[in-house]
Amino acid sequence: MNPLFYAVPCASVIALLFAFIFYRQMKKQDEGTPTMKQIAQYVREGAMAYLKQQYKVVVIVFVIMAVFFAVLAYVFHVQNPWVPFAFLTGGFFSGLAGFVGMKTATFASGRTANAARRSLNAGLKVAFRSGAVMGLTVVGLGLLDIALWYIVLNACIVEATEAQKLVVITTTMLTFGMGASTQALFARVGGGIYTKAADVGADIVGKVETDLPEDDPRNPATIADNVGDNVGDVAGMGADLYESYCGSILSTMALGASAFYSFGPEMQTRAILAPMLIAAVGVVLSVISIFTVRTKEGAGMGQLLKSMSFGTNMAAILSGLATFGILALVFGTGNSDWWHFSCSVVAGLVAGVVIGKATEYYTSHSYKPTQKLAEASKTGPATVIINGVGLGMVSTAIPVIAIVCAIVLAYLFAIGFDVQHMMSAASLSKGLYGVAIAAVGMLSTLGITLATDAYGPIADNAGGNAQMSELEPEVRERTDVLDALGNTTAATGKGFAIGSAALTALALLASYIEEIKIALERVGEQVVAVGGGLVKAADASILDILNNFNVSLMNPAVLAGVFIGGMMAFLFCGLTMNAVGRAAEKMVVEVRRQFREIKGILTGEGTPDYKRCVEISTRAAQHEMLGPALLAIIVPVLVGIVLGVAGVLGLLIGGLGAGFVLAVFMSNSGGAWDNAKKYVEEGNYGGKNSECHHATVVGDTVGDPFKDTSGPSLNILIKLMSMVSIVMAGLTVGFHLL
Repeated sequence: MNPLFYAVPCASVIALLFAFIFYRQMKKQDEGTPTMKQIAQYVREGAMAYLKQQYKVVVIVFVIMAVFFAVLAYVFHVQNPWVPFAFLTGGFFSGLAGFVGMKTATFASGRTANAARRSLNAGLKVAFRSGAVMGLTVVGLGLLDIALWYIVLNACIVEATEAQKLVVITTTMLTFGMGASTQALFARVGGGIYTKAADVGADIVGKVETDLPEDDPRNPATIADNVGDNVGDVAGMGADLYESYCGSILSTMALGASAFYSFGPEMQTRAILAPMLIAAVGVVLSVISIFTVRTKEGAGMGQLLKSMSFGTNMAAILSGLATFGILALVFGTGNSDWWHFSCSVVAGLVAGVVIGKATEYYTSHSYKPTQKLAEASKTGPATVIINGVGLGMVSTAIPVIAIVCAIVLAYLFAIGFDVQHMMSAASLSKGLYGVAIAAVGMLSTLGITLATDAYGPIADNAGGNAQMSELEPEVRERTDVLDALGNTTAATGKGFAIGSAALTALALLASYIEEIKIALERVGEQVVAVGGGLVKAADASILDILNNFNVSLMNPAVLAGVFIGGMMAFLFCGLTMNAVGRAAEKMVVEVRRQFREIKGILTGEGTPDYKRCVEISTRAAQHEMLGPALLAIIVPVLVGIVLGVAGVLGLLIGGLGAGFVLAVFMSNSGGAWDNAKKYVEEGNYGGKNSECHHATVVGDTVGDPFKDTSGPSLNILIKLMSMVSIVMAGLTVGFHLL
């Protein structure tokens, strides 16, 4: 084992240690008045009850799938025998990351509200450090899982040569990413349906029909709404970014083993270590940067954004500089690989920053696009919705261009700008490794990036606690400022997540081909036909495999797969949007019933039945999440059986292209609608309870499932289809009709 490897488990321990320190610091803060403690307890109990119920459903699904994989592995011998175990551990760690984040958030929101009674900076510090618990837990558990599997597989797997062993180890490790992706999709979809059903119900009946303020205790759906912020935007997001983080590292490791196969095991090991070490150093830099985030009392949105941006930008810059040293140490300075791949990493980092800034520009009410969207409320909700849809569509341009530039530059940097031979077998492997390591660079500072994202729902819940506890007006004003910032950072985080998903999914395409090579040998096909001759499957290049399976744009199987992949993005969004709609209808009916039948609610003399609304959201989420999640697993399997390898590659390309653009559109539209509402609530265009406010509330209600259910779930869909295809490669090779 290379001594440099031990920096990886050490970094995971550092991340988990600081996560624990921040958690303990948060718990020491005063939770406030008895009323504040009671409200926080309601939310905490509702969130934990939901999560326990969700995990019961997910465990059943995981056991069934693990048994299925075991049958494929031990009965039909078309599956890697490690897959059932890797699948379960991936799902466990993904779920654990979400659980820890949500537990922290439910304890932090009341304490954030109480800290905001002292000052804006105190509230920001509690919320942000609590969000950092989520960020550091995700990266810490991710690196720990990767390090443990690398040690175990190194000890257990035996192959004819060391070079082949490293390829098998890294492709096997990819399979635990499917477990993480499956758990993440259930968490995102289920949590998204829960939170938006409650949010939409609370807004339609509470704000629009009865003119109640945000988070008013007289609104029966208020507690369910606050619970939803935790189960969707914290637990779901943590599981989501856990699988993104691990997927980027694992795909790069697999490509490194393949790209340097002909150079021998020593160079392979270095290429495998590189992404792990970049991520490890990113952990340390994230911890340092977390301590730099602070602000002054009375700060406006612009100043708060600068405070957040300073920390994330500092981490990104330091990570970019550190990469050159890391890769010089790993690859040595005897050739140019170290700085070529370092430039690829920088390309990914820059793309991440550009996507974040573009998202901030289109969704923050400090900038013109969202301000103009708020202005459209003068003519009613229809124009708010039309302009929001248009804004979201326009906002896709910069992220797409940024990702395109990152892909091209990362590829060209990796091959030393040897354009003349850029599509040779050697250049293709190195270039794709460069693209994959760019995704690692983009996510290397996830510790602090995710902290800015998880901070949002904590600040949102803090505002709800302040409102329901009837604290001083200036406290709610401070939490509103923190919440508006959270809407922007959350939108930025979602843009960041989908950007990294695009690069990771591209790397997973290449990893799929590597898994196909191993699957061929597993089913007894030791050679592939290339140019009239035969080549050993283990020695075949990516181009050889593509030629063997006739993967070209003229192959109808590829074209059919592309269309199915594009359709999957829209079908998935449609199913999740309709699920939110059905669940929200039940919530609206219940809230109206309580206003009608429980006397004295609106006058404050009666107490709403909060528990009933929590139960409605919980049942709806559990029922509605299964269909979309299982669809993402079943379709790649069916496409592989019917259309073969060529069809699966078409499916993944179509899903990636359509899914990336659609996810950016939905996330940015939803974020802009939300902040347009906040802009009006700050006193612009008539302020709260005005006609303009009602119009922006309608826009925000439409945008809720855009930005918190369907949009962020798409980046998991893209990667889950890739992971399922990789895991089922043996079945696709062994049994296909075309």
